[in-house]
Amino acid sequence: MSINKQRYVSAQDVARRAGVSRSAVSRSFTPGASVSAETYAKVMTAAQQLGYQVNDLARGLLANSSRLVGLVVTQPEVGFRANLVAALSQALIQRGSIPVLINTGHTRGAMAAARSILFGHRAEATIVLSGSPPQEFVELAQLNGQPLIVIGRNDDACDSVHIDNDTAARTAARLFAADGRKQVALMGCASVAPNIVEREQAFCDEARTLGLDVSTVRCADSDYAGGLGACQALFAQLPLDWPDAVFCINDLMAFGVIDCARQRGLSVPDDLAVIGFDDIPAAGWDAYSLTTFRQDPVVMAAQALQLLERRQAQPQAPTSKAEVSAPLVRRQSA
Repeated sequence: MSINKQRYVSAQDVARRAGVSRSAVSRSFTPGASVSAETYAKVMTAAQQLGYQVNDLARGLLANSSRLVGLVVTQPEVGFRANLVAALSQALIQRGSIPVLINTGHTRGAMAAARSILFGHRAEATIVLSGSPPQEFVELAQLNGQPLIVIGRNDDACDSVHIDNDTAARTAARLFAADGRKQVALMGCASVAPNIVEREQAFCDEARTLGLDVSTVRCADSDYAGGLGACQALFAQLPLDWPDAVFCINDLMAFGVIDCARQRGLSVPDDLAVIGFDDIPAAGWDAYSLTTFRQDPVVMAAQALQLLERRQAQPQAPTSKAEVSAPLVRRQSA
């Protein structure tokens, strides 16, 4: 019994249909190559009739490079990361690059697997959206001339895109103080990710400077369930002196805090003011109407690609850092 195997249309198929040589087909699809108008028209017509597409993977292997750009991220489906992955993917495609999502973790083994995939496929660049790449990852990228962009942290060894966490978190504390709030809380996370640490430290420092009483609760995961659980734990710790304002390190946790407060019969923002961070789409829903600080994924993606373009044009240039502001978005929760 014969088996029909899938076979893509080849350049030789196009050459045969157009009545030209195989090399003429190659030149027709190579920008700037010498080919007559008549031959070009024949090749394009044949290619359209046959549904031919250039094999970019083969071209990349021949050139010892590719248009692949790796996006290394932990839990890409969660919160702001989902919006950032979408923005980066769209920007890369518009650039003519091919985004490759590597869903990994912070462990050395996971990063080693990501490194093997990306360098083995001759990716032209890697963008790390979470965690910190181990030193050997950085060194291997430098040895191979591969640009490495890190988003969400200042890293002297790599080009990086960083959000202004300090200004935003201090602004949250000042807003609470201006509103007459006295007992404030920070909803944080056990993670030591730079973004989280910076927001926690800046908020607590500013709140104490302003004379506010600060309580801190950290959960295992910075998601909705984490915010809900952290809020329940906070109220259990302070049964007679609940906070009147809460700053959450991200919007997902803020949603959990708001729902927890309502379950206990508290009014937001009259009894409890809540401020988040990220401004994901759900923050604008009527159910939450969350006051928050906006991370613009399109702006951050554009900054990352600018760093990539600069690094490819100037491989030996000093590392660059792009800082993006996080403007306040006022809604009803605070």
